[in-house]
Amino acid sequence: FKHQLLLVILRKNLEPMKPTLKFLTFTFLVVLFMACDNSTENANDLFSIEIKDEKTTFTQKDVLSLSISSKKGKTVEKVAYSLDNAEKSSGNSLSLANAKMGTRTLKAYITADSKNYEISKTIKLVASETPKLYTYKILEAYPHDMKAYTQGLEFENDTLYESTGQRGRSSLRKTDYKTGNVLQKVDLENQYFGEGITILNNKIYQLTWQENTGFIYNLNTLEKTGTFVYDRSKEGWGLCNNGTTIFKSDGTEKIWTLNSNTLAEEDYIEIYTHKSVIDNVNELEWVEGKIYANVYQKDAVAIVNPQSGAVEGVINLKGLQDEVTQHTTLDVLNGIAYKGEPNILYVTGKNWDKLFKIEIIEK
Repeated sequence: FKHQLLLVILRKNLEPMKPTLKFLTFTFLVVLFMACDNSTENANDLFSIEIKDEKTTFTQKDVLSLSISSKKGKTVEKVAYSLDNAEKSSGNSLSLANAKMGTRTLKAYITADSKNYEISKTIKLVASETPKLYTYKILEAYPHDMKAYTQGLEFENDTLYESTGQRGRSSLRKTDYKTGNVLQKVDLENQYFGEGITILNNKIYQLTWQENTGFIYNLNTLEKTGTFVYDRSKEGWGLCNNGTTIFKSDGTEKIWTLNSNTLAEEDYIEIYTHKSVIDNVNELEWVEGKIYANVYQKDAVAIVNPQSGAVEGVINLKGLQDEVTQHTTLDVLNGIAYKGEPNILYVTGKNWDKLFKIEIIEK
């Protein structure tokens, strides 16, 4: 189309000229245009990235053996590679040791015939190892509000903080976990559906589900002191933190990293086992350097490497829901809290009448 349009313009501009001069000028301009147009050749039409022994998925143990195929005979003088815009690496091999799980972008920076080109190719990474499997043993069972649609659960010292959901019923609570008594409660406005919480620097951060809004509270008084909005993430599901960075799930396979000062979403990891992606990632808890992620509508908690997204373990909590009172509004497992006790978690669910202290045991 652009060729046709330019030729029309050329014809109109040449109309006043004598026929011979018109023909020579027209021919010269067309040749000049085609020559200029060829200088903007698409790099992907000229080159491709080749991976020796290419597979459908790779792991962090793999080292890629790379080469460039020149499709139109251009002489490749120099090439460097990078993964996800990391530092460029010269040579024909690229280690995936520090790569994240999921779809990654491999780039090649090519110098050929004294011109520079850039091309890319996607590869998929999954976890290197089969996740370790864990089961549990119930150590204690405590009373829990059956009307609490639990969305977030976190200890600060010996006090348990809880976020509950459902529009018109959402709240933030400070509780005595041993008795189940609610010590203090703040109700959300009816349009909000409360989700996960985390505590950092004497502040409580609480998500809402589809309202693209988070709330900030004073830890001691539960006074609301601010709000924040989500940027690229889909929804608000779960939160946890490692003391400096906040992690946020959005109901997909992604866990986002948030700047703890600005709450801006800076990056994300994707959650993969050695075989497949794990989506519906929900309530989160930071436990001894790992993210424990409740998988929505599954009786399971994934133990996730926070740098790569690899699932290193799976806790099978099947049967725990059978230990609570069965009633019409009973819903799924949700709510993980860690109090600093090795191999001990506190877990509950949506509208469960018990909070369980459990020991995690490797199978």
